[in-house]
Amino acid sequence: MEQTSRIRRILALIEGPQTLGRGPRFWSGFALVLLLACAYPAFADSYDVGNNVYFFNWLFMALGLSLIWGYGGALSFGQTAFFGIAAYCYGVLTINLGDAYGLTLFSLLAAVGCSALCAAVLGYFLFYGRINGVFLGIVSLSVTLVLERFMAQTAGPEWTIGSARLNGFNGMGNMPSLTIPWPGGPIVLYPDLPLYYVTLALLIAVYLGLRMLVNSRFGNVLVAIRENPLRAEMLGYDIRRYQLMAFVIGSALAGLSGVLYTSWGNYITPASMGMTAAALPIVWVAVGGRSDLTTTLVGALAVLIVFQLLTIHASQYALVVMGALLVITVLVAPRGIVMALVEATLRLSRRKEAR
Repeated sequence: MEQTSRIRRILALIEGPQTLGRGPRFWSGFALVLLLACAYPAFADSYDVGNNVYFFNWLFMALGLSLIWGYGGALSFGQTAFFGIAAYCYGVLTINLGDAYGLTLFSLLAAVGCSALCAAVLGYFLFYGRINGVFLGIVSLSVTLVLERFMAQTAGPEWTIGSARLNGFNGMGNMPSLTIPWPGGPIVLYPDLPLYYVTLALLIAVYLGLRMLVNSRFGNVLVAIRENPLRAEMLGYDIRRYQLMAFVIGSALAGLSGVLYTSWGNYITPASMGMTAAALPIVWVAVGGRSDLTTTLVGALAVLIVFQLLTIHASQYALVVMGALLVITVLVAPRGIVMALVEATLRLSRRKEAR
């Protein structure tokens, strides 16, 4: 009886009011999409499978920004800074420790933890210093660009940590891929089938976990702070603590993106923290609909695919299109293009039912 009650509470959190999608129809569609994603590698070559892993890697950052910006109301340009911090930490640790005995998993956890710690320190001064609105975006962007400039000048031989050289703007390379210890020998997660399924499983777990989080008391308070921070504070909530917690969780997810990206490509460069890289996550989340995890996920994946196609076939127009897409979103569908399409579909469905 107690276990049944616990399952019902979990289901209630997953289908709560702060997220779109509930009922058999939505979850049947979710299961179908997941089934297709699991079956996809059987019908695709290894390059396409690895390319999809690349897309999946960035979605963790998008979901984290949705939590910080969409639910918490704090626009942050600092996601790529925490992406880079975790990526470089993973590179330094794996080059020095190697990949035996599953030490890459330890490196992953340590790198994500380092990213979260840096976010906690920065977030403390931002939120408890009552820096908000456009100034929070300016400060977080400044930190990102300073970090990118610093890493770009670490080309000399003195910039070495153990066996790992930072290599300045050329970036670090030759980092081991993630490995999972196994009795018959470690499983190396190359950017094909093993890494695809591990990344997909992580993505589903993070998505469902965030749905539970934003539909919990924490998420309700976070949305209240977004809507009216003064009223939430007058009701007795420490709004800075909630914003800081959301900032740390979202930044840790950006760090997870950094580690998975570095493991996927076995390299990382300071350019991943530059101005262009810092602006792109804003476009992903804004186009999808920042105030919902599902629309963020769908919108970010769609924009990533379009951006890659443009980069390959019309590289000179890729950033122009991304900028135009953001302007169109802000002017025409400020809640997000995917969100606008979902709301229009729901309105049409209700009209048909009313008839």
